[in-house]
Amino acid sequence: MRQEKEQVMYSIAIDGPAGAGKSTIAKALSKKLGFVYIDTGAMYRAVALFFLEKGIKESDDERIDKLLADLDISIKYVDGEQRVFLNNIDVSDKLRLEEIGKMASKFSAIGSVREKLVALQRKLAQKENVVMDGRDIGTVVLPNADLKIYLSASSKVRAKRRYLELLEKGHKDLDINEIEDEIIKRDEADMNREISPLKQADDAYYLDSSDMTLEEVVSKILSMVKEER
Repeated sequence: MRQEKEQVMYSIAIDGPAGAGKSTIAKALSKKLGFVYIDTGAMYRAVALFFLEKGIKESDDERIDKLLADLDISIKYVDGEQRVFLNNIDVSDKLRLEEIGKMASKFSAIGSVREKLVALQRKLAQKENVVMDGRDIGTVVLPNADLKIYLSASSKVRAKRRYLELLEKGHKDLDINEIEDEIIKRDEADMNREISPLKQADDAYYLDSSDMTLEEVVSKILSMVKEER
């Protein structure tokens, strides 16, 4: 019976550069389909929080490898909202801190950390119908995903989206050109990193959201799901 359930699980992988709208699209899509949305970025931030609380730096390979054995991250829905649990403790509200985001990027470049999280992410996809977004979902995490999307947008459009998002959060003295420069640098780092670089899977659909609304992107992907199923 268990085996039968695992065979019918459906997975959608959404990859793409920073600011392409992956999380927003993945959340909206999972809601429409009744699937579970797996925020892989939040999982990496939970790892960063775990190590920060233990006073461990990204250069401390030996201690990192040892502690990874005691690490468990799960995603649950509480009152319809996704919550991230680190060793059974809800840490969702701590994960958006700027410091955590910066550290997550550093820890995610460590091979043993990625291996651990990839295993956890695959485990989640075996149990549920999922929409998962990240940088290497279609190429590494779920290479056999039923539908793969590579979602992109021009650096100018992504910078504008980030600019408006920061304005909404109350940030001032923002320079949209600086934001775009940072996005371009992030793209280069993601595409050229040694472990799991950002790239489009051979069997992924390329979708440029530069001139599309959220509703248009979701509608386009929903039509792809119908075709694939």
